[in-house]
Amino acid sequence: MYSVGIAYLLWLFSGFGAMGLHRFYLGKIPTGILWMCTGGLGMVGAIYDFFTLPAQVAAANNQRYGVRKTTASYQPYNVSSLWSTENSRAGESVEYAILREAKKNGGLISTTDAAIAAHISMDEAKKELDSMVTKGYAELRCRKTGSLVYSFPDMLDSSEPLENF
Repeated sequence: MYSVGIAYLLWLFSGFGAMGLHRFYLGKIPTGILWMCTGGLGMVGAIYDFFTLPAQVAAANNQRYGVRKTTASYQPYNVSSLWSTENSRAGESVEYAILREAKKNGGLISTTDAAIAAHISMDEAKKELDSMVTKGYAELRCRKTGSLVYSFPDMLDSSEPLENF
């Protein structure tokens, strides 16, 4: 498991993130090299990393756990499901089906809603949604009722009471 504390120490000792040692630690080799060559993208990327490092560590731990889980019981990812004609609209990608459903729901979507909208399994829906979180397109949030939802900030209906997760 990656540690947030170690990631912040590496960030600090690499010139406040400019040398990208924290990125190498998290397995982000290409961006680590980019940070090293550009001084953390002129320190803009290094400052961004300071605020997002806990989320980056969580994403790296999730990815690491997912790889271990997949190795234990190998099931190849079904690439054809991304462009399946079985989706609610012919030729629609899974990502688009999820985004369309989230827009319809005021910027929020659960794993169940995503699976139904894209005609995929719950596991595939969770993988797609977690991928969107990792890429920074969505956030994992908690409703006041305790249920987990994925939110898309630019579509978010501000009347929905959510708490940070």
